[in-house]
Amino acid sequence: MARKILLDVDTGVDDALAIVLAAKSTDAQLLAITTVNGNVSLEKATVNTLKVLTLLNKEDDIPVIQGADAPLQRPCFFEHSVHGNDGLGGALPHCKPTAQPADGYAPDYIIEQAKRYAGELTLVMTGPLTNLALALEKCPDLPKLVAGVVYMGGAAFTHGNVTPVAEYNMYVDPEAAREVIHAGFAPLVQVGLDVTRKALLTRENIGSLVDSPVKQFIKTCTADYIKRYEARNNVAACALHDPLAVAYALKPELLDLEEMFVEVETNSQFCDGQTVCDRQQRLGKPANVNVATEIDSDAFLSYFLHSIQN
Repeated sequence: MARKILLDVDTGVDDALAIVLAAKSTDAQLLAITTVNGNVSLEKATVNTLKVLTLLNKEDDIPVIQGADAPLQRPCFFEHSVHGNDGLGGALPHCKPTAQPADGYAPDYIIEQAKRYAGELTLVMTGPLTNLALALEKCPDLPKLVAGVVYMGGAAFTHGNVTPVAEYNMYVDPEAAREVIHAGFAPLVQVGLDVTRKALLTRENIGSLVDSPVKQFIKTCTADYIKRYEARNNVAACALHDPLAVAYALKPELLDLEEMFVEVETNSQFCDGQTVCDRQQRLGKPANVNVATEIDSDAFLSYFLHSIQN
């Protein structure tokens, strides 16, 4: 049976690929997409999401609801150097979405859908956790209503990608992340850089896809993304950060998890946004997050490439 998911995005390149996976996988029933400020502005994230759905001919099937236009307490911090000024690496420049964002506000919509599909809905968060934190402030019982939460974010035992210790989504809104990880969601799964850096897409992988508008989109939007990743990491590929979070929600066997206590640093000159993961239980606090520590990279890539060609 297809899993009911709600996808929350700040649509840059890897969010776009996560949308493609969620919309095309036969294992997913993508009920809606909510947008949030992050890689790009809320407005750009929303337009980019609508563009991708238009590419997939899904713009009339999957509602897009706008959410927070800034972090809870901090200024915006965009990643144009990674995703391009438009967030899609220059792909789909002439695409004019035929649909408009649906009425409503993402935090309210998350609550409404959680109540409508009580116990069935999995929230997959691939941007900063602002929308979910705002939903929690309005509905503290939200953890009791959803089947679980999967978030792309954090760096448990590896270096960060914004600062030496912080992953981007955690760094942009650490206050929101802290609210979410202490809210009582069960399961709450962290799909962080420890595993997403092993979920790599190469030019050869893209070349192996059947010719289609989706293939051309992926080739274009990842062109500079791969170049930048190669320059930084000396690997001719790009990490599929957000698609891996979606894939885990649909195929949990792709990742190994460890339960541990996690805290997010919010008041440090050098360590804001760091996910402190207590693997050895040195703090003596109960586990609150299932942290992904290992990935079956081959199985994930096979699943991703197969699903996006459905």
